[in-house]
Amino acid sequence: MDSTPRSNRLHIAIFGRRNAGKSSLINALTNQEIALVSSVPGTTTDPVYKSMELLPLGPVVFIDTAGIDDAGALGEMRIRRTLRVLRQSDVAVLVIDPEAGVDQYERDLLAQIRHQDIPVIAAVNKVDLCQLEGRLTEWQNELGVPFVPVSALMRQGIDQLKEHIIQVASKAIQEPTIIGDLLSPGDTVVLVIPIDMAMPKGRLILPQVQTIRDILDHDAYAVVVKERELKEALSSLKSKPRLVVTDSQVFMKVAADVPRDVPLTSFSILYARYKGDLEALVSGAKAIDQLEPGDRVLISEACTHHRQPDDIGTVQIPRWLRQYVGGDLQFEWTSGTGFPDDLAEFKLVVHCGGCMIHRREMLRRMDLVEGHGVPIVNYGVLLARIHGVLERALEPFPLAQMVLEEDGFKSGCDCEIEGRASQPENQQGAGA
Repeated sequence: MDSTPRSNRLHIAIFGRRNAGKSSLINALTNQEIALVSSVPGTTTDPVYKSMELLPLGPVVFIDTAGIDDAGALGEMRIRRTLRVLRQSDVAVLVIDPEAGVDQYERDLLAQIRHQDIPVIAAVNKVDLCQLEGRLTEWQNELGVPFVPVSALMRQGIDQLKEHIIQVASKAIQEPTIIGDLLSPGDTVVLVIPIDMAMPKGRLILPQVQTIRDILDHDAYAVVVKERELKEALSSLKSKPRLVVTDSQVFMKVAADVPRDVPLTSFSILYARYKGDLEALVSGAKAIDQLEPGDRVLISEACTHHRQPDDIGTVQIPRWLRQYVGGDLQFEWTSGTGFPDDLAEFKLVVHCGGCMIHRREMLRRMDLVEGHGVPIVNYGVLLARIHGVLERALEPFPLAQMVLEEDGFKSGCDCEIEGRASQPENQQGAGA
């Protein structure tokens, strides 16, 4: 289970005030000394992640966070980092120190948790040191969440807390497929994967591997070829494939080689719906046509991969958009966990496929962007739009096609850059 990517694990985050016993609790839950424990307030400064298996849920990651009552300038920064963890949390555990009780800190945090529709459990820690009497019922009635009395130090109530986590997490789990819902047992899928200098030596990138696994999980056949071998591979099949999936960098060549009656899409489009909301991203594509020279565009990647000389996010997409708009644009970039809260000044947000982050975090980033009234599109949808193949790439997805038609634009394009895409999907993390 250690090989399961963090982005595919259920995220269980531990929140609470300083010295409430969050670190001790995560050590008790994982049965390991993961987090540093100290009586000094503010020992935990950055989120601490621990991947493990929690049966019957399977692979999960526990996240320890800094105190929500931290003080000073550094404390405010720690609190902001703690609140950012909410974006990726599937379940929240609110740790309460019975000596401090329930105050505005807990109420404010609970309001944010509920605003993001995250299931929450309250763990009253240190019950070996004090008598709760009727306070547990009082707090439970006030906050309206289940309360579990525990002692992280004495390992009391830990099994009961795990049972509550499993119960609420089971209801929260969403298990979208990458491609499996498009297939029937026995179907054949042809995957077109270019091999070039930017491809990691000796391995495929995560979206490609996960797509192959999803095909196998649904009892279908995966045929993997390079773009130069596609035509021969198609002619050797006894029947037409159910679907052809290509890396975006060779979409134009692949589209020319795949018969028109064979559905065709890209890894990027598959990931647009697997990690995000395909219909919303397609709707955001119309903003590409509304860009004007001087507009601000945010390009965000969820990982911090090694950049190639012709990097997709920092070089190619800016170049294509400048050519498409016919003038210069003001670009800003974010990577990894960094994502700005103030987005109102941007005319468009372009996000990677998000293969290295949790789906819930990707959806929350989209909600944050859309809450500012800013359109958002992912790499794959943008590339398909610019290069005139968006309509065909969306044919396997009727709802997304309807959005395209309702928005009143077609994906065909007469721009000079059509067909010039290169290397947009062959980097770890940048490829979806």
